[in-house]
Amino acid sequence: MTSATAGGTSPVPPARTRKSVTGTRRTVAVLFLLPCLVLLGALVVYPIGYSLIRSFLNQSGDGFAGVDNYKALFTDDGIRTALKNNVIWVVFAPTVATALGLVFAVLTERVRWGTAFKLVVFMPMAISMLAAGIIFRLVYDQDPNKGVANAVWVGVHDTFAKSSAFPNAHPGRQSPLRPEKGGFLTQQAVHAGQSVSLPLVGVAPDKMPGGAKKAVQAPSEPGKVTGTAWQDFTRGKGVGRLGQVDPGELGYPGMKIEAVKDGKVVDSAKVRADGTFTLSDKADGARLRLPASNFREPYNGVDWLGPSLVTPAVIGAYVWMWAGFAMVLIAAGLAGVPRELLEAARVDGANEWQVFRRVTVPLLAPVLAVVLVTLMINVLKVFDLVFIIPPGSSQDDANVLALELYRKGFSEDQPGIASAIAVFLLLLVIPVVWFNVRRLRREVRR
Repeated sequence: MTSATAGGTSPVPPARTRKSVTGTRRTVAVLFLLPCLVLLGALVVYPIGYSLIRSFLNQSGDGFAGVDNYKALFTDDGIRTALKNNVIWVVFAPTVATALGLVFAVLTERVRWGTAFKLVVFMPMAISMLAAGIIFRLVYDQDPNKGVANAVWVGVHDTFAKSSAFPNAHPGRQSPLRPEKGGFLTQQAVHAGQSVSLPLVGVAPDKMPGGAKKAVQAPSEPGKVTGTAWQDFTRGKGVGRLGQVDPGELGYPGMKIEAVKDGKVVDSAKVRADGTFTLSDKADGARLRLPASNFREPYNGVDWLGPSLVTPAVIGAYVWMWAGFAMVLIAAGLAGVPRELLEAARVDGANEWQVFRRVTVPLLAPVLAVVLVTLMINVLKVFDLVFIIPPGSSQDDANVLALELYRKGFSEDQPGIASAIAVFLLLLVIPVVWFNVRRLRREVRR
């Protein structure tokens, strides 16, 4: 084909087939992308569209419910608790995990075994949420003999405030003791040269302290008050004499005895392994008291999975898993920070804290934003840990939107409300994703 021009005729070049930016013909690119597009439509677009439509239908799905399902999001107590907990998750879990990752990444640059430390911290990422939930269900067990958290907590507590070996001890029949402020007090005053009997019962034989020996009746001593505190119980019907030390009965070693006169403690003593004790002449005319500290119940730790602490406890398990993820990404970003800037700040007189706060953190801001946004999206969908760790008695208090979606859709057979929760979760995620996409585009333009 030719066209007329001022100088004659010239050939018209044939029309070109449009190509993509990679040089591939668009039709070929579409053919290769078609299977992915089909899968994307089947697994993402269709479920979103179906959930949106289903959220406006009634429970059976054959009638239009309007916005009733969406009203339930703000009127149902379970959903409101889940929404409140989701806010707590979004605020605290990503922040704590990112902060720990930042600290770990910065500190491990300064130690020789930093790589090994990073490996240990990152290792929980290799564990599934299900396995992590089972692990932390055991970690948070109330029994200090099973739960690691309470074993440590009880150990620290007992270091400063030891529990008593006789929490269930109490006076038996015909005892000279009467209750007083959590402990026991003799009904009559004692005098120097007198030997006092303080019989108690209530401690199981297998719960007696290992150092307890066979009790003996303390002999009287001039100018002193002596006595015996012992387990006044002998196995077998009709065996033993009430209020008297019998063979085989054990003393209460370590029990504290106070001499109280006019409301003041004038003397005190500890019971020996054989149950005997001795007070000075200051106890003359006083009454003997077994203070409440002798009967303090053993400290059983913290109720980690109770209503008040269950959400922070589950967040702790999440941070344990994801702090390594944050650390690895931040460490990668830290490797790209120009060392000249850090050295220049130190030369200018900045200390390490100022270098970290004024130089390192601002330079890592893009990486920190990536980690924070990624974890925010992740915690909006958290389900496994909240489903596994809390016991049935406190699962309602730990509830989150993803778990409530599951419960409404399968346990309570309310698919309309479950679909509304799914759409609501999508709406919560979209702004975070949009912010992340915008930030990534700005990074590309730079």
